[in-house]
Amino acid sequence: MIRSFRFPGYIAMHFLLFYTYVADVLERRAQFRGPHLKHAWAAKERGELVLAGALADPVDGGVLWFSTADKSVVERFAAEDPYVTSGLVTRWSVREWTTVVGDAAIKPIRPES
Repeated sequence: MIRSFRFPGYIAMHFLLFYTYVADVLERRAQFRGPHLKHAWAAKERGELVLAGALADPVDGGVLWFSTADKSVVERFAAEDPYVTSGLVTRWSVREWTTVVGDAAIKPIRPES
């Protein structure tokens, strides 16, 4: 498990937040993009959001990677996100992500030699 340097004793889990966008998101997002990015960067500064962005070709959704001890943090983020509250996101879901490979993996598993 990842222990936070900012919060000693804090055990993180990984979660992925999946967004499904309206068909015309690129035409409609301009007025909401600034507030959405402000919301996302604030979560990053709090140490919750690790990486986020839109899916490409086609731009029909987004994926946001969170590292936090509680799924409710991710659910609250989505419920308060200007993209969600403005109707640009038609559906969202949160999944716990069991990471096993990489420096940030929660449960690293090495191959047997």
